[in-house]
Amino acid sequence: MSIEIPLPLLQQLHQHVEAAYPGEGAGFLLGYDTGSLRKVTSILALPNAREESARHNRFLLTAEDFLKGELEAERLDVSLLGVFHSHPDCPNRPSEFDREWAMPWFSYIITRVDGINGAGQAVSDLSWRLEENRLGYISEEIVVSDEISS
Repeated sequence: MSIEIPLPLLQQLHQHVEAAYPGEGAGFLLGYDTGSLRKVTSILALPNAREESARHNRFLLTAEDFLKGELEAERLDVSLLGVFHSHPDCPNRPSEFDREWAMPWFSYIITRVDGINGAGQAVSDLSWRLEENRLGYISEEIVVSDEISS
């Protein structure tokens, strides 16, 4: 299993999660699922709706955010493929909290953002899919392409 994301979209994703630092940033991945490969053609960056005091290690996408994601996917004639979010100053592996709230049909790109010279900087990306039994994750290869396909 792999997920393809064009470099310009990965850069947009990084800008969003770096701007959210030291809190977690989040949003949706939109595109096509061919079965063996998911192709991201757009991202929808959203504000972290979690209360300010918890944003350093938690994110919240509301029901309204999910509606925005579904409507944007419909407008673009694509699918809602998954969620991206950041882990500030810690490994970009899914936490137990992430597992409890994850859905098995989504891809989850987690970006590690570290504080470097007083600002957030994206340092690595990993992608995961929750196993159907919800007990763990399967690693998903991230393929970075040059151009955004439609």
